[in-house]
Amino acid sequence: MNRMTVSPTLPELSAPWDKPAGARKKSGYRLVIAWSFDEPARIGESAAITGEGVLGRGGPQADDPSARVVFHRRRPDHATPCPPLDAARISRAQLALKATAEGLHVRSIGKCTLMKNGLEESEATFAPGDVLTLKNALVLYVTTNDDMPSLRSDVARELAFGEADSLGIVGEGPEAWRLRDELAFVAASPHHVLVFGESGTGKELAARAIHVLSSRHEKTLVARNAATIPSGLVDAELFGTAKNYPNAGSPERVGLLGEANGSTLFLDEIGELPPEVQAHLLRVLDRDGEYQRLGESTVRRSDVRVVAATNRDASALKHDFLARFPARIAAPPLTVRREDIPLLVRHLLTVLAAKMPNVEKLQNAQIEPALIEVLLRHEYTHHLRELDRLLWLAVSTSTADFIALTEAVEKEVRLPVEERAGEPSKDDIEKALSAAGGNVTRAAERLTLPNRFALYRLMKKHGL
Repeated sequence: MNRMTVSPTLPELSAPWDKPAGARKKSGYRLVIAWSFDEPARIGESAAITGEGVLGRGGPQADDPSARVVFHRRRPDHATPCPPLDAARISRAQLALKATAEGLHVRSIGKCTLMKNGLEESEATFAPGDVLTLKNALVLYVTTNDDMPSLRSDVARELAFGEADSLGIVGEGPEAWRLRDELAFVAASPHHVLVFGESGTGKELAARAIHVLSSRHEKTLVARNAATIPSGLVDAELFGTAKNYPNAGSPERVGLLGEANGSTLFLDEIGELPPEVQAHLLRVLDRDGEYQRLGESTVRRSDVRVVAATNRDASALKHDFLARFPARIAAPPLTVRREDIPLLVRHLLTVLAAKMPNVEKLQNAQIEPALIEVLLRHEYTHHLRELDRLLWLAVSTSTADFIALTEAVEKEVRLPVEERAGEPSKDDIEKALSAAGGNVTRAAERLTLPNRFALYRLMKKHGL
């Protein structure tokens, strides 16, 4: 990844997904390939649907005047058109699509069964966040037709589509590219940086990227979890101590600031430091690294850049401490990066396969489409860590030669809030299970639940 050579003036950065939708979206919708039986390498390609069109196998025929859906490998500065779909199970004219104000209207006109969020349909309207499946052939994620960010650097332009970049960031959606661009932009500045975001969103990865992309990259990053620094020892840990202090024979300690001189000091979980401990850092952050070791009268300076990370709200930090971090980067949650989940799954499985070469189903791993559907719609609270956990659970409990949506995974799945409205009572569930002879899938159908894992969640809730 190339480094920037400009010295930017930094704006106050905030989470872009919190902005009004109209500021970031074009008209229409986008279909992202999340799984393909015949063409697994096409994961991540997407097609914009802004009017009417037909999705199917192959290109348009001479006697077919309808607009054919074309998938692209989309990047911020270009979109490369891809060959027509080549899947034997999909008809040449499989779906009739129309973008409406209510959603993406989809009508099945081919031989492959249409499914919406796991349920068979002949015609349905899909909202952003829904999963469109052509049974045993193709899984598509429906999202908004958001603009790609304009890049201020040449960051990751040579990155192979869908692959992890040199910093370990995986993703081709707008938020993944926004993050790459902001990291490169901030890295070129001299400012201290606050990385904020929920647990599991990759804040440490972002902090390390800032260091690698900066002019300090030749020196080793110094990292410490701030929450592990005892309040009574914060000065000694940060600033160091003189020789023979506090007791005769005590060795000299350079402290974190001395160790990170000329480099970057990454303080994780900075929000866990109490306000009185945060105050210890004000002077060094505000006075060009000025500090004193304990037991010394000499003023020292550390040419250090501090990158701090927190999963707390910024308002939880001491206001004057927060003011020392003019550059702030939001690590995006997985809930606004769902179109990248299939690429992340592929990457995580590749990493796991390299570490477990004797596990046959991890080598050229085949994934059940129902598992991808679940991972796309799950309500994440710990984001990448939780995705990794669910994927490992699927791998470790799959008895087939592919990675399946197992009962263990189903029991941990949480559905979107809108699917829980009007959920059946405990009595309704017991009656449906009895009528279905204990078959959870048939009982879910009787209760008109989207799928069996929705029923598993309710059974767990009611202690059944």
